[in-house]
Amino acid sequence: MAWFVLIVSGFFEAAWAVSLKLSNGFTRPWWVLSFAVTALISFAGLAWAMKQLPAGPAYAAWTGIGAALTAVVGMVWLGDGVSTLKLVSLGLIVSGVIGLNLAGGGH
Repeated sequence: MAWFVLIVSGFFEAAWAVSLKLSNGFTRPWWVLSFAVTALISFAGLAWAMKQLPAGPAYAAWTGIGAALTAVVGMVWLGDGVSTLKLVSLGLIVSGVIGLNLAGGGH
């Protein structure tokens, strides 16, 4: 259950990052509210999951999921550029998170 909560929290991390971008420097109130709510949910889920999971793999998974999803959303919907290097780098993030968990202490 802790891994499920952590993964969902990683999705909320991506949501708050995108909301922060769309808030335009905290000048758009609905996006600011979205940022605050999704950040609270994301951090609460991370905190709950870390009660049962090792800190390193849990934090790496949370940030990796959030970073990768934020980058994908940026490329697909926000007009960020797409390149082979970016796609390879996203693959490396995912590989790194998986590697940390396979290295032990993550389950």
